[in-house]
Amino acid sequence: MANDTSEKTPLLDNEDDSSEYRRSREQVKSLYLKASSQKSGIIAPEDLYCRNTINISASNSNFQDIKEADYIVAIFVVAFDTRTGNIIEWCKPEDSDLDGVEFKAMASGSHTILKDFIYFKKDNLYGLSCFENMPVESELERGARMKSVGILATSYTSLYRHMQFLENQVRHQLETPGRYEQLRAFWEDRKGSLPMSNPGRSLLSPMTEIPRADMRITHPAGCFSQFLKFFGEQIFVLWKYALLRRRILFFSPPPIGVVCYRVYCACCLARHTIPEIPEKPLKPHFYVNIADIDRLETEVSYLACTTEKIFQEKSHLYDVYVDNQNVETHIPSLQDMLRLNDSDRDKYSKLLNQSEEVYASLPRTVSEELYSRDMEDDEVADDEQVFITFFTEQNNRIFQTLLDVASTSDRTLTMDHMRSMGLDPVRDRQFVMDLVELHGIDVMLVIDNPCCGV
Repeated sequence: MANDTSEKTPLLDNEDDSSEYRRSREQVKSLYLKASSQKSGIIAPEDLYCRNTINISASNSNFQDIKEADYIVAIFVVAFDTRTGNIIEWCKPEDSDLDGVEFKAMASGSHTILKDFIYFKKDNLYGLSCFENMPVESELERGARMKSVGILATSYTSLYRHMQFLENQVRHQLETPGRYEQLRAFWEDRKGSLPMSNPGRSLLSPMTEIPRADMRITHPAGCFSQFLKFFGEQIFVLWKYALLRRRILFFSPPPIGVVCYRVYCACCLARHTIPEIPEKPLKPHFYVNIADIDRLETEVSYLACTTEKIFQEKSHLYDVYVDNQNVETHIPSLQDMLRLNDSDRDKYSKLLNQSEEVYASLPRTVSEELYSRDMEDDEVADDEQVFITFFTEQNNRIFQTLLDVASTSDRTLTMDHMRSMGLDPVRDRQFVMDLVELHGIDVMLVIDNPCCGV
């Protein structure tokens, strides 16, 4: 990969950038591109296998003394018992609070597929499990042996690098039930303890310790390109809902693993680097089931996915329901945002062109295998760079323009302001109204004067 990634990741066009916005663009490039321009600045998965905390010295980047919490607090095996259903067959430590994990680690409907992986949230912890369904000649097991092997950690950014081990172990547990030696060894080598300096505080935030480099280990190669390809232009419908911090629920029948990645990608749509607008990362719950209903009722903003169709009937739990590629909302003020406008299509075209430039520059074998977990990070880093940088810059442009208008004497948002933000002056009016209300930005939208466009 070329060292100068900015040449391969053109920025959004804006000839009238203010000096403040130009500075924010430089922040974006520094934050999201520079760490990936040199391989020594990337946190490689093999360098992250450690017990507690790691220090990375990125001599060719701005990251120094970067630390990531890597606390694995439990490892477990879930099995399907034909008499009692899902059970925790084995775990370390033995006194782990795994209440409900047996139904998260083995998603509803998993009996219909052979393999899957599931990301989920358990209280303030995040989990990853690998599931497999193996046919057996056993009347007691009704012809199928189903198990999941998983871990719980304090951050979802530390989970993906253990995927291959979990996949191997679930196959091992199916073929040789009751043999836990390798799991015990893994636990002894990787276990961590919760931070005890202040037991009352919340666990470490998964997105605050490493501004950019954490992204290298949270998804497989091609995750963002698959997300873009799957939703197409509708990605900008999801973008508006994510920026408004709505409750978004993705539905899909099993397998659910790839949908967990859609949850993760959707979280990235709302990123920005404008310091005057406090960034409140969307909460990824990943896989949820009916046992999570009480928790979801208390959330004002989240992203999650499910295999249980019953959620569609419980509209009080979500604002936006995504059934594969069909995006729906029952909130009247959000329904106009379902309709794409010319500004959305223009943004999509720019994003697509940038992505195609990246993929065209990759060797054919690389572009064909973008979704392989075995690829080198540096070969596909641009996949992530294009996506993250594009939406961060787009969001920066909107917020900086709104703040600039709020600092003027009349605080009036005009048609030209809307266009400079890459928005439709008429069709994106409700979106902007909701956005300024959400963040308490004091601007005047002239909504009753057609000549003003907003």
